[in-house]
Amino acid sequence: MKRILFMGRSECGKTTLTQAMRGEVVHYQKTQYVNVHDVVIDTPGEYAENKSLAAALALYSYEADVVGLLVSAIEPYSLYPPNITCLVNRDVIGIVTKIDHPNANPKMAASWLRNSGCTAIFYVNSKTGEGVQEILDYLKEEGDAP
Repeated sequence: MKRILFMGRSECGKTTLTQAMRGEVVHYQKTQYVNVHDVVIDTPGEYAENKSLAAALALYSYEADVVGLLVSAIEPYSLYPPNITCLVNRDVIGIVTKIDHPNANPKMAASWLRNSGCTAIFYVNSKTGEGVQEILDYLKEEGDAP
């Protein structure tokens, strides 16, 4: 299975999605440092939010096969500038989280991800598991167990 690096703002759902993908009980857990799991690299939101820490994301991207840019469907803006995906020599996918929230606007979040250069976009609700299997299917490689 391909390894994916999650990046995005604080509280956009990176750790919750990591827990859902690993089949764990979903609970809030603040990520204080980079957590490297079997197929997921979970990064703190502060790395994407602060210029002085952003270089670490570039370094960790070399440890992954795929980069996942996460945007919560309730975020008021996007951190990602247009066409940023060309700066990474990995596949970059967009992931819209919190699609079940009453104030969610998944179309806007997906639009921001498309503007950033993501061509594949996944919609997830980590608490119910909606959309999680689609990401796992995307990460499967030939020869992986079904």
